[in-house]
Amino acid sequence: QVQLVESGGGLVQTGGSLRLSCAASGRTFSTYAMGWFRQTPGKEREFVAGITWSGGNTYYADSVKGRFTISRDNAKNTMYLQMNSLKPEDTAVYYCAAAPQIAITTMTSKYVWWGQGTQVTVSS
Repeated sequence: QVQLVESGGGLVQTGGSLRLSCAASGRTFSTYAMGWFRQTPGKEREFVAGITWSGGNTYYADSVKGRFTISRDNAKNTMYLQMNSLKPEDTAVYYCAAAPQIAITTMTSKYVWWGQGTQVTVSS
């Protein structure tokens, strides 16, 4: 079992930055692929960014490429999402998730463990 807890969300103006953190506990965090997803009311949860267990490979949704950076520190059992140049359309609840595999996946069904989510609101 893996427990995930997100933090770092909040209210920011357009063009601002936030850094989300995802603290993991339980089973061996370092062997799982991790991802960030987001969801707005009435819409499906969408993939934002993913990272392999080693942190050596990352993948981003086109909508955030060049603005967001995903990283992880396995020694601290923590994953991060640095969000720069934020836009109103980035407003959502952001979730971190873990998949029991090495490779990055964009499929929500592959992720077994999820955090409770943290709200990010970007004002125009």
